[in-house]
Amino acid sequence: MESIGWLGSILLAFCGLPQAIESIKTKSSEGLTWGFIGMWFIGEICTFVYILPKMDLPLLLNYTANIIFLAIIIFFKLYRDWE
Repeated sequence: MESIGWLGSILLAFCGLPQAIESIKTKSSEGLTWGFIGMWFIGEICTFVYILPKMDLPLLLNYTANIIFLAIIIFFKLYRDWE
């Protein structure tokens, strides 16, 4: 069961990676609405705060990776909007 938890967590953790790479390559996060990004960000932060005291390593990996990828996406969303 532990292996299944780790596998699922790793796969979910890296779901944001393709979009982060696309944002870096195109220097834009066009096509993603602020509503989507905002809800995703707030959800990630709230869940991270919830699981932090539990020190559940697979979930901490998942949410930490997603927050990093989301920060990249937000940066390029802001960068594009400034142009």
